Amino acid sequence: MVTGSQDSLINVYVIGSGTDEPAYRLIGHSDNVCSLNISAEGLIISGSWDRTARVWKDFKNLYELRGHELSVLAAIALTETEFLTASADKTIRLWDHHKQVRTFTGHTDAVRGLTLIPEIGFASCSNDGDVRVWTVEGDSIFVLSGHTSFVYSIAALPNGDIVSSGEDRTVRVWRDGESSQVIVHPAISVWTVSYTPNGDIVSGASDKAIRVFSATEERWASEGDLKAFDDLVASQAIPTQSAGSVDKSKLPGEEALNTPGKKEGENKLVRSASGAVDVYTWTGGSWLKVGEMTDAVGTTEKKTYMGKEWDYVFEVDVQEGAPKLQLPYNANENPYVAAQRFLGQNDLPMSYLDQVVKFIEQQVGGVNIGSSNEYVDPFTGASRYQPGSSAAGSSAAPSAASGYSDPFTGAGRYQPAASPYSASPTPPGAFSDPFTGASRYAPPGTTVTPPPPAQKTKTLPVRWTLPFRQCNVPAMRTKLLQLNDAIKSEVTISVISLSKPELGVLERIFNFLQKVSGSVGPSKPPSELTWTDVDTVLQILARWPEGQRFPLIDLVRLLLFFAPLPAGAPPNASSLILEALLEASNWNNLPKVSEEQPMSKSWETNVLLVLRAFANCLQVWTDGTTYGANDWISSLITSLNALPYEYLSKTQRLAYATLLLNISCVGLAKSPDSLKNTQYQGYVLKAVQQEASDSETAYRALVALGNIVGGSQNRDSSLLSVVEAVPTRFPEDRMRTLAAEIKLFLTG
Repeated sequence: MVTGSQDSLINVYVIGSGTDEPAYRLIGHSDNVCSLNISAEGLIISGSWDRTARVWKDFKNLYELRGHELSVLAAIALTETEFLTASADKTIRLWDHHKQVRTFTGHTDAVRGLTLIPEIGFASCSNDGDVRVWTVEGDSIFVLSGHTSFVYSIAALPNGDIVSSGEDRTVRVWRDGESSQVIVHPAISVWTVSYTPNGDIVSGASDKAIRVFSATEERWASEGDLKAFDDLVASQAIPTQSAGSVDKSKLPGEEALNTPGKKEGENKLVRSASGAVDVYTWTGGSWLKVGEMTDAVGTTEKKTYMGKEWDYVFEVDVQEGAPKLQLPYNANENPYVAAQRFLGQNDLPMSYLDQVVKFIEQQVGGVNIGSSNEYVDPFTGASRYQPGSSAAGSSAAPSAASGYSDPFTGAGRYQPAASPYSASPTPPGAFSDPFTGASRYAPPGTTVTPPPPAQKTKTLPVRWTLPFRQCNVPAMRTKLLQLNDAIKSEVTISVISLSKPELGVLERIFNFLQKVSGSVGPSKPPSELTWTDVDTVLQILARWPEGQRFPLIDLVRLLLFFAPLPAGAPPNASSLILEALLEASNWNNLPKVSEEQPMSKSWETNVLLVLRAFANCLQVWTDGTTYGANDWISSLITSLNALPYEYLSKTQRLAYATLLLNISCVGLAKSPDSLKNTQYQGYVLKAVQQEASDSETAYRALVALGNIVGGSQNRDSSLLSVVEAVPTRFPEDRMRTLAAEIKLFLTG
């Protein structure tokens, strides 16, 4: 059995071996492994959010398929040397060995699944709601339309039929280019569909159920079970808005069900004797009730947002003093999908996901199908596994197994990757090494001895910096131009508005960021930008009023991450950037902050963004070299003395802890003396001791302390009580594990 997961690992288990430990661990991907396929020849092909697919032979990496612009959501092998990959970039690509030889275009949204069609080619499914059948030469033979939302999964049955499943609650069977059957499920989504060797269809849905459907009557469930399933489907509530504007008085009565449907999957609204509006689907030669229409709170009049019509456009007050944000929502879409879209478009923390979903549900009332704690999308990251959730709408507590989204990067909760530098040599005959990626191949005919229990991967030392890289470039550009227009219209300050050359520089920067913002991260990036571009931003920042600076500070944050080495930068470039950021955030007045004199909202925002920018000043690149070692660290450590930790907001404290963590990572790589700096050690110790409300902040500060203790060989026993107290305040497995490692350093 082969599994892939969010930890970027692929595990291979020997079924019946008597152990839960993997026999092989395949290491190579740098992000969530979201797709696996095994060829007839035994090749494993994997797809990942890191935008690559990998081919594995004998449990070793054979090829890396690199070329997609977004996550690879599906990958299959045609032969031992030919492979197909499908991506969120809307394309399908054909590979010969590791070389791309053809690109298939036609889908208008992310391509989610692939399946081979013998003697024809292959089929694909997509978020655009279509299933397409292709020849390997690139011809599109059929476009199978019928799904009304995302199509997540696809398979080819032994008899030549195609079966697909998706967000519209259905499994659909296709024959000769037409829909031959629609199987409605009592769930929000049918995530996956496959088949058994005898041709039975197997589905997995968001209601946590796996179901098997058969065309052979001898294998059918009892009449009672079949009726219970139909009743469960029929009991589902469907929002009126999903069918558009409905005039109940003009709907036909139940006598309309005497007229056969015109095609498989046709829907019909019928007014029942009780006055309710029932929804029927024509399937298998009869009308099947699939739900009852429920009115949602609000009006049926459509709202327009960004050129599209929506059932609702809510005004969301995110922060006092800031403009309200607009949240568009259609009554027939999953609230988790809408919430994730809203957070992503506005560059808001994914930790707000449950709050936004709850807000939507409160506004629209009973429009959900099933309970609100059902899963969402298992591939894009919108899904959230909530073990033990109870009441609808409740938010499950994060567990070590499930984790939660990083508030800024959108990735899973920060779990430091094991350092490749801490690997020990692989002993002869050992199984896969969790650090180096090496794995033993057991030739055919040899006895595979189950591996000993795998040693848990150590957390420390953490060598890789954690950047704030998420951005919404179009939104940032729009906001900056809006603020400039406001400044220009104010007679007293219009002189400081942007000049035409400055607008040209900003446009060039935004174009650059739009191009690179989807990249994994800097690896000594050859920047198109020059120091003149960066300096132009700093000059604008210096003259704009405090309340209008925030998009410029955020622009500097992105430049520090995506373009840290602009051409023509002077030797004192780091000092110039540091001074500009400190001045822009009114840094020198931070010691005056108190309960009686708190920061204003604009000041608080500017300080937050400056802390994120400081965190991006320090980077350890993938080749092990660093940016921001000696030229940034000493100045930053001195500047941080002004921060009043006890008066910082939650988001400011998290950014501050991330900065402390990044200093420790760069210190390990290039500047070990910084780890012994007593002032810096004091900052870290204070953050570890004083953080009492946010576990993520406490964890990042504790990682920094662990790097200090290990990197500086600090054996100060007085730290034991400090370290031991953290898991007491935050009783999480990751906290206990990390604290135990630090205690070993201190007592070793």
